[in-house]
Amino acid sequence: MKPIYFDNNATTPIAPEVLNEMLPYLRELYGNPSSMHTFGGQLHRKIEEARVKVADLINAEIEEIIFTSCGTESDNTAIMSAIESYPRKRHVITTRVEHPAVLNFCKHLVRKGYRVTFLPVDKFGRLEMEVFLKAIDDDTAVVSIMYANNETGVVFPIKDIGEILQERKILFHTDAVQAVGKVLIDVKELPVDMLSLSGHKLHAPKGVGALYVRKGTRFYPYIIGGHQERGRRAGTENVASIIALGKACELAKGYLNEEAGYLSRLRDKLERALLELCPDAQVNGDRENRLPNTTNMSFQYVEGEAILLRLNEYGICASSGSACTSGSLEPSHVLRAMGIPFTAIHGSIRFSLSHYNTEDEVDKVIEVMPSIIRELRTLSPYGKEKMQG
Repeated sequence: MKPIYFDNNATTPIAPEVLNEMLPYLRELYGNPSSMHTFGGQLHRKIEEARVKVADLINAEIEEIIFTSCGTESDNTAIMSAIESYPRKRHVITTRVEHPAVLNFCKHLVRKGYRVTFLPVDKFGRLEMEVFLKAIDDDTAVVSIMYANNETGVVFPIKDIGEILQERKILFHTDAVQAVGKVLIDVKELPVDMLSLSGHKLHAPKGVGALYVRKGTRFYPYIIGGHQERGRRAGTENVASIIALGKACELAKGYLNEEAGYLSRLRDKLERALLELCPDAQVNGDRENRLPNTTNMSFQYVEGEAILLRLNEYGICASSGSACTSGSLEPSHVLRAMGIPFTAIHGSIRFSLSHYNTEDEVDKVIEVMPSIIRELRTLSPYGKEKMQG
């Protein structure tokens, strides 16, 4: 049975065109791009061609793109570079709803003696701008705020934040891993100094990412060793995956506008039906300012893990939050920060779509979900009480 895959914020399937592009560099063209001989050296040109494609997707200059191993490395590199660049400044600002790649790195900085402000969000997952403005001070080295939340899809006002920080001459990094390839991003218009992206979120393989660093921004490498990436990120290049990332970015640019409309239509159909057919259901997060492919829904009085197991029996793949925290027994830190009641948090499910999903697949989820929720509520003491009441 072919799975119905609605977990694209965790990872995406590799596009066939991307796989075809990378295969020769796993088979015949396996040389080291730093080698002096032609067999290896020719690969350097292919890496630079991929860099052009990545830069083109976000309208960056080619020298502003640094290839990394993943979004986590890009996030860690950006924050560490900022505090290395301004060693006398000991304050970092982020939010309570960041991906663990930023959140846990900032907690690590706290243990190292840095002062970190974790900004709250409101009940819709939106940043409280007044609190943000009060948090900025002369000791602030960097602000790291995600472009879009991986669990709810809520999009943050990155342009407004960036303009404030530009005036204060404070470095600004955004984790745009969930946004790149889903919404239009133009770094010439967007006042950010650094931006992270990851290949496996836009139909490239796992294990490759990139960091945009605006020209003129102070930068210190996080991984030190050889001369690769103009001395900004050491380590032998993952040639096949870098080429794949370039192809994925090229494809994303071509279908970006069309895909956004298609995905938002499928998402909205799914939401409307489940809200109508499943009592005590709600959508978590700002329903206006969010990614077109993401919905986070809570079904009260049931456990999200139980819902996922029942969906899995029908071949439907979804998630209860971030894949990087799925092994944790703790409820979602994002939904907790939003003040969602625990009876709803524990029954939260994230559906995240890609352009490979179809309306028939959405219809299948709509068909099976109401009976799953009813069945699970009959097994829950709270659910029974609610249904009988």
